[in-house]
Amino acid sequence: MIIRKTDILKILIICFLCISLISCKNKSPEEMLLITEVTGDVQNLNFITGESWRFVPEARIITINPEKPASLKVLTGDFYSACYPEISYDGEYMLFAAQQKEGDNWQIWEMKLDNQNARKITSFKGNCIDPAYLPGNRMVFTRLIENDTVKKTYGLCTCNLDGSALQQITFGPSAGFAASVLKDGRLLAISRQLLPYEGNPMLMVLRPDGTKADIFYKGAEGSVLMSRGRETEDGRIFFIETEENNPLGGDVISIAYNRPLHSRINLTSGTGSHFNSILPLKSGRLLVSCRKPDSDHFALYEFDPESKEAGKSVYDNPRYNVLDAVAALKYERPKKLPSEVDMGVKTGLLLCQDINFLCRPLTGNIPSLSEADKIEVLGIDSTYGVMEVEKDGSFYLKVMADTPFRIRTLDKEGRVLNGPSSWLWLRPNERRGCAGCHEDPELVPVNRVVDAVRKQPVIIPVHIPEVREKIVELE
Repeated sequence: MIIRKTDILKILIICFLCISLISCKNKSPEEMLLITEVTGDVQNLNFITGESWRFVPEARIITINPEKPASLKVLTGDFYSACYPEISYDGEYMLFAAQQKEGDNWQIWEMKLDNQNARKITSFKGNCIDPAYLPGNRMVFTRLIENDTVKKTYGLCTCNLDGSALQQITFGPSAGFAASVLKDGRLLAISRQLLPYEGNPMLMVLRPDGTKADIFYKGAEGSVLMSRGRETEDGRIFFIETEENNPLGGDVISIAYNRPLHSRINLTSGTGSHFNSILPLKSGRLLVSCRKPDSDHFALYEFDPESKEAGKSVYDNPRYNVLDAVAALKYERPKKLPSEVDMGVKTGLLLCQDINFLCRPLTGNIPSLSEADKIEVLGIDSTYGVMEVEKDGSFYLKVMADTPFRIRTLDKEGRVLNGPSSWLWLRPNERRGCAGCHEDPELVPVNRVVDAVRKQPVIIPVHIPEVREKIVELE
C-alpha cells in the first residue's frame, strides 16, 4: 500500500488536534478554581446558628484561571447569595447552598460547570447549607431540625442527588456544620453542644449512616473552629481555628489523621495574618484565604507550611473578601462504607467494659477514687434510669434508637463520680462498645469477654419492659 505525503500530513494534524484536546481537558488544579467571595467584611458571626458564618449574605461563586485573570466568570449571578461549593468526583458538577432571592430559605443546588445549568435539590421549610458529595449518588448537608427532643438546632442529613430518600443522621442537641468526606468514607463535621450548656466546638467523625459518631479533635477552652477540615494525600487534616473573642480570622491548624487528638500544630501563630479557609491541592501546594497585616481584605495565596507564611498571590480582588476556594478537577472517590442500620429495628446496643477504667493511673498524693457501681442514663430533660453494673464494671444496654442520651457514674450512696458524658445516640441496629469512662478516646477495649454480655441487655429507658423487634433479634 502506498501512503501519500498528503495522507501523512492529515494523520499528523489529527494527532496534534487530539493531543491539544486532551491537554485542554486535563487542566492542572491551579488552572480552574471556584471561589466564594463577598463584598465587605462579614460581621456578627454566629457559630451556633450559622448566621453570617455559614449563611453569608450577598456572597457569590466565581470561577477563574489564576494565570488568566480575564477568565473570571460569575457562576451564581442569578442568586441573591451563594457559597461554599463542593465538586463532584468527575469534576463536572458542583453542589452549593444558595438563596435565590433575598429572604428565601437557603437550599441546596447542583450546577453543571460546562454550561452553568443549575437545578434545585432541596425545598425544605428551614435553611440548608454545607453540601458535600457522597458515594452512591448521595450527598450530606446541614439542615434546620425542629422537634420536641432537640427543640431547634442544625443537624446533618443525607439524601439522593434528586432530593429523595432523606435521612437524618445526627440526633444530639448540638449544632453541626461544615461536613467533609474523608478518604476512608467517614464524615468530618464541626459540632457544638447546645444543651444543657453551650460547649466548645469540636470536630466530630461519623459514618454516613450516622453510626459510630465520636470526637475527632477538640481545641483549647474558648477556641472556635471556622472552616471545613481538609484532608491531604499524606494523612494530615488542615482547618482554621480561632479564639472566641476574635471571630474575624484564625490560624492554620494541622493534625494527623491517625492521631488527631495528640498531634495539633499551629502553623501561623504570631505571624500577624488572619486566615479564613485552607485548600490542599494534589500537587502538594496549599491555598489559603488570608488577610495579611498590611491588608484590609482576604485574598487567596499559596501557603508554605515550612515557612509558615502566605506567599505568592493567587487571586486578589480589593472589592471582595475571599471566603473559600475549591479546585474544579477529578478526584478519587472516597470509600463507600457498608451500613448496619436497619430501620425495621427499634434499638441499638451499647457495651462498656469497665466504668472504673481510667487511662492515666493515679500517682503521688492523690487519694484513690471510690469505685463506681452504678450508672445513670440521662435524657435531655429527664432520667432514663439508674442501673447497677456487673462486678467487673461492665454494662450492656439496649437503647431506643435515634434518642440522645448521656451517662454518668455513681457510687453505692448514689453520689456522682464521673460525668455526664458527651451526648450519644445509637442508630437502629447499631452496635457500639467502649473501654470505660476514660480520658483518652483513642484507646480501644481489651480483648476479653465481660460479665455483662452473659445476660440480656438492660432496656433504656428502663420503664420500657419489652421491645418488640423484628423476627431476628439484635442479641
